[in-house]
Formats: sequence, structure tokens, C-alpha cells
Amino acid sequence: MQDIKVYEDKMNKTLDNLAGEYGTIRAGRANPHVLDRIRVDYYGTSTPIQQVGNVSVPEPRMLLIQPWDKTQLKAIEKAILTSDLGINPTNDGSVIRLMFPELTEERRKDLAKDVKKKGENAKVAIRNIRRDANDTFKKMEKANEISEDDLEEATDKIQKLTDKMIEKVDKAIESKTKEIMTV
Repeated sequence: MQDIKVYEDKMNKTLDNLAGEYGTIRAGRANPHVLDRIRVDYYGTSTPIQQVGNVSVPEPRMLLIQPWDKTQLKAIEKAILTSDLGINPTNDGSVIRLMFPELTEERRKDLAKDVKKKGENAKVAIRNIRRDANDTFKKMEKANEISEDDLEEATDKIQKLTDKMIEKVDKAIESKTKEIMTV
């Protein structure tokens, strides 16, 4: 009998990816994960910000980046400015501060739409995994590797798994939207 664990792992990776994307969406509070995708030119090597300095949250709406090598302040500042973060860094010669402004109602709604869109993309990915699984099972049945009953059981299992994963995505969308809309 074809094991659905492979497809479950793929669906879980989709959920993990969604959680990672949601981590980079700022909800009016400083979150070090917004810097995850930003890379600094560190002596000719593209390096994540977290590897060139210490990132801390001294206040709810401030990130503090303390580079281990003070000569990298300009490179870190440049990386933040060229990113899609939309925040101007403040450099005082030893640390870089990022102040997160309060989100406007309109910006919150835009972010909520973005959250929903990313969630819908995750659902589509999960459904595609289900389709691939069902296609594999049908091919196996045609090749007489599994019986019709096995095919029916496998498609039933994959459907239940898909429903469970879609429910998890819906919960993630709901909780992230609630987090964004809370003033």
C-alpha cells in the first residue's frame, strides 16, 4: 500500500513555509524575523543580518542591531535601506536602531489582505500535493500495483489529510489577521 507520509511531509513543509512568511509580516510590533530575508554584503559574501551582529528588541516597537564588527554599520544600513522593509535605520556609530511606526488602519487592512493571499497560496499548494498523490495512486492502480479498494482507501486518506491541513492554514490566517488588526 502506498504510504501517504511523503505527501504529509510535503504539506507540513508548505505550512512551515507559510509560518515563515507570516513571521516576516510586521504587525506594529518589532519582530526580529522581519530581518530574515535581508542580507548584508559582509566582505564580499552575502550574509544574513543575524550573522553579522546581535539583533535585540529593547522596546516593543524598536529593533536594535549591534554589529560584531563596527566597520559593517554602513553595509548593514545599506542592506536595510535597499530592502522592502520600508523603515529608515538610525545609525549612531555603534548600533543601528529601527523604529517601527504605529500601523494605520488602512495599512492594517492591506496587511490582512496580504495574509489572506499568502494563506490562499498555501491552500493551493496543499491541493496540488493532493492532486499529485491521487495521480500517483491512480497510476499504481492502472499498473495493477494496488487494488481498487486500496486506491479508494488511499484517496480517502489523502483527502482527510488535505482537509486537516487546510483547516490549519485557515487557523493561521485567522490568528495572524487578528494579530494585525489588534491595535
